[in-house]
Amino acid sequence: MVNLKNCCALFVFFMTFFQSSNAAYNVVSYGARPDGQTDSTQAFQRAWTATCSSRLPATFYVPAGRFLIRSVVFGGPCMNRIVVQIDGTLVAPSNYWNLGNSGFWILFIQVTRLTVYGGSIDARGAAFWACKNAGSNCPTAARSISFVASDNILISGLTSIDSQTIHVALDGCKNVRIKDMKIIASGQSPNTDGIHLQSSTGVTITNCIIKTGDDCISIGPGIKNLWIDRIACGPGHGISIGSLGNGLIEDGVNNVTVRNSIFTGTQNGVRIKTWGRPSNGFATNIAFRNIIMRQVGNPIVIDQKYCPYNQCPTQQSSGVKISQVRYKNIKGTSATPVAMTFNCSASNPCTGIRLQDIRLTYMNSPATSFCSSAHGTVFMHACYNSKENGLSKCQPFEQLVRGGYGKERLLNFFASVTDANRVT
Repeated sequence: MVNLKNCCALFVFFMTFFQSSNAAYNVVSYGARPDGQTDSTQAFQRAWTATCSSRLPATFYVPAGRFLIRSVVFGGPCMNRIVVQIDGTLVAPSNYWNLGNSGFWILFIQVTRLTVYGGSIDARGAAFWACKNAGSNCPTAARSISFVASDNILISGLTSIDSQTIHVALDGCKNVRIKDMKIIASGQSPNTDGIHLQSSTGVTITNCIIKTGDDCISIGPGIKNLWIDRIACGPGHGISIGSLGNGLIEDGVNNVTVRNSIFTGTQNGVRIKTWGRPSNGFATNIAFRNIIMRQVGNPIVIDQKYCPYNQCPTQQSSGVKISQVRYKNIKGTSATPVAMTFNCSASNPCTGIRLQDIRLTYMNSPATSFCSSAHGTVFMHACYNSKENGLSKCQPFEQLVRGGYGKERLLNFFASVTDANRVT
């Protein structure tokens, strides 16, 4: 009994110490109203100023309810680590002009040791999309939540709904984890990338569901050490590295892994895209593995003649160097006959392309491929439908060659042979 009393006393002491060593700032205490109609922007700003100034670890708390806020900047540096706990929903004004032309809705800048937990942010972007689709005079599209020049960030359990443009943006950040997110927008919504990254190092994105009208994840210049795992993508445009090479002087992309993910009904699967113009950019040490494609328009793409809307000037050869790209254990169905496209730069051919265990079909038959100015290696079992007996077979590469299918026929499925190709 004495031991039990001692344990209880110790627990009470610990909880009292823990609570006293963490400051909490409830936005309602600073004037925010959870009715979804009252402008709570200034209340959020006041609560953040108090949170950021705390010498103790602090919590910025958003309780249940709907809180209307306009564009807001949560700036640092702050005195200590901060948890943003959202139990309610942040909503943007119904009139998209009220977000102005800043290009952001919620912005964290120069904040370190930040955690954002749970809740939802609803940008109510449908009216803005209609404005853009109509070609009307519209304000600058606002990214829903952005992190700029910020380090040691965790974003967990957040839901982002109907962003005007990019849902989550990272720029100039280090050591960021994004997990258990849901990102939702219409498949017809323009430019609503799920997560966009640039000029950032050490980013991990795991266990997210992303449904958008553009790339589920877009990877811009200056990305190093990116790990993407367990993503459900679709609708959307897939996971894209690029577009790269828009500028003559540009940081490259190095060490990116995408694995254990499912693409459903997306325009593309895993894609690398670069502009057809001079650039010192590059993409190297890229791995795509353990991926399932379900009726994906272009499951595997390298496009070094990227030209959206076909409104580009006379194209030059892309200067972006693509090398050491590995594709392993990618299976499923293509919505088009050509499941793999390697359309590389004539002046800077792709090198170190490695294909292993690729099984992609189109309408129950082996899909075909297009390959130009790409060099690499094929190590895989191949799946094909035998027209002779109507059976589906999977055999090793060399067995297919010995069996009379021949390297030319086999590589029509994997990587069509051209003068620029070297496949061993």
